[in-house]
Amino acid sequence: MKKINYIFLLGILLNSCNTDNSEPLKEGVWRAQMVLMDEQILPFNFQLKRNDSGYEMEVYNAEEVVQIDEIHLQKDSIVIQMPVFEGYIAGIFNDSVIQGEFIKESLDRYVPFKAIYGDSNRFKPSTEAQADISGNWETKFSAETDDEYLAKGIFKQIENKVTGTFRTNTGDYRYLEGVVDGDSLRLSTFDGAHAFLFTAKVTDSSLSGIFYSGNHFKEPFTGRRNESFELADEESLTFLKEGYDEFQFSFPNSDGELITLKDQRYKNKVVVVQIMGTWCPNCLDETKFLSEYVKSKKHANLEVVALAFEYAKTEELAFKGINRLKERVGVPYPILLAQYGSSSKSKANEKLPMLNHVLSYPTTIFIDKMGKVRKIHTGFNGPATGQKFLDFQEEFDGDIGLLLKE
Repeated sequence: MKKINYIFLLGILLNSCNTDNSEPLKEGVWRAQMVLMDEQILPFNFQLKRNDSGYEMEVYNAEEVVQIDEIHLQKDSIVIQMPVFEGYIAGIFNDSVIQGEFIKESLDRYVPFKAIYGDSNRFKPSTEAQADISGNWETKFSAETDDEYLAKGIFKQIENKVTGTFRTNTGDYRYLEGVVDGDSLRLSTFDGAHAFLFTAKVTDSSLSGIFYSGNHFKEPFTGRRNESFELADEESLTFLKEGYDEFQFSFPNSDGELITLKDQRYKNKVVVVQIMGTWCPNCLDETKFLSEYVKSKKHANLEVVALAFEYAKTEELAFKGINRLKERVGVPYPILLAQYGSSSKSKANEKLPMLNHVLSYPTTIFIDKMGKVRKIHTGFNGPATGQKFLDFQEEFDGDIGLLLKE
């Protein structure tokens, strides 16, 4: 089936009722795989269940469970719409095989996909692990190039099985799950937006491998065991440039109204500004946190507002993504459209010239009741980072409490 037919198929299936197939999809555990660059295979497992309205899916990455409830069938065709995110899987199926592509139309990306019923093995190690990578790792990606950056690997290994993540100064690489097979490490995740695969040769003290993102990007990485390694302080990376005294913006909401911090809603209040994108899983993690915080704390003098930088090709599609996020997560604060057609950080910086740079989605700006920027937090370390995420929640609550008391 050609790519153009998948897009045509999506329109048909999303605007029609599901039609039962003579061979319904089998319920239970499936093993999926995506074909990345260099013909590398990214595997993950999911559980398929049938309910009164059709099918639902649970995708597993270590401790993470991604719930997918928009699965559309017609004859032997299937479309699986990712939760919140734009991407979808489209293809054909029988009772025990699904074959097609994972598609992001706005980015013109198509990743081959196949799933087979009844296989619960994500990876299938053939030999005992020759190394134990449990612990912390000082890691360099794209070393000795202009794109070099540091990361902190945090892993737990039991026999062959490995779970953990890489933290960077801009966020984390999600819940990773995999194996050490002999001296080879393989880790993968698929969260509905990102398809990440890490492959490496390992010893008890070294890593050397390749990171793959979908079938459009790869880069080398190396690591050394370093239990005391820490990344740069997240509050030191982004700041107001000299000559600027405050943070300002003017962007539209979904009703076409231009919103600014000068509006009555934000006067004499503590304001948290979230720079984000609906396509960004780390932003989704932060959006869930902020939404729950606002709804549970009910601080009368606290406002949150998000500025969305979208790669959707049109304003209409960008707002469609924003409204989908608000509906699916239950976001109680405004999300404004700051940019569409590109999620470029350099272009984002043109929209926010008072910042030294937009280094990461998300970036979170804390503004006091007098309109003064008190703190800028670059990136977001979500639930996959364990204690780091717990520490962030405690620190966030403390910071807001202090600002509200002033």
